[in-house]
Amino acid sequence: MSITLTSEQEKVVQNLLSTRHYQRSEEVIQAALNLLEEYGVQYEQWVNETRGKIEVGLQELERGEGIDLDVAMEQLTAKVQNARKQTL
Repeated sequence: MSITLTSEQEKVVQNLLSTRHYQRSEEVIQAALNLLEEYGVQYEQWVNETRGKIEVGLQELERGEGIDLDVAMEQLTAKVQNARKQTL
């Protein structure tokens, strides 16, 4: 397989080679592909976990375990305000 890089992509590869962390452009491309593959795996895990959480939430709602939207918004607003205070 032959791949043609754009000039921007070539600059990125050259910059990474200049750090001497990589010896060849193939190593740069392989590292990028490894990261992309890992991102895909992590994203798939996140999607599956999120679907599970949604299912649990729907089941709780069906059992009448939900809370009023206004109460939920108040709780969320309080959490956001507390988080902002902690970062200051």
